[in-house]
Amino acid sequence: MLDVFSHRIIVCSLCRDTVTGRRSGGDLCADLRSRLAETLASSFAVETIDCMAGCARPLTVAFNAEGKASYLFGSIDSGTDAGALVEFARLYASLADGWCNSGQRPARLAGKILARIPAAGKAREQVR
Repeated sequence: MLDVFSHRIIVCSLCRDTVTGRRSGGDLCADLRSRLAETLASSFAVETIDCMAGCARPLTVAFNAEGKASYLFGSIDSGTDAGALVEFARLYASLADGWCNSGQRPARLAGKILARIPAAGKAREQVR
């Protein structure tokens, strides 16, 4: 049976902690799966990938879904940021187009956003 999830959280498996040098992506995935199990497990696939080119700001974590803006976060601490990532997952799942501003995201993730990428075909008009 094929599992179909509407949202994905992708964690870099090769990022090394800048202090310990330890690769903690796998541990973060396990923690996120556990935390999402109670409320969002059927909506989110949590998976690893070997690299997201965020090497200057390890650990990198991405959120994406069909028809929604995607987000890439960096400088994630697997020990202290998991709760904020789950909080963002709840917000992200609730947004029809995935678009949110910095004031809506968890404070713990402030300064950790590397990119917000509009969904394909959904670029917004530039506000001048």
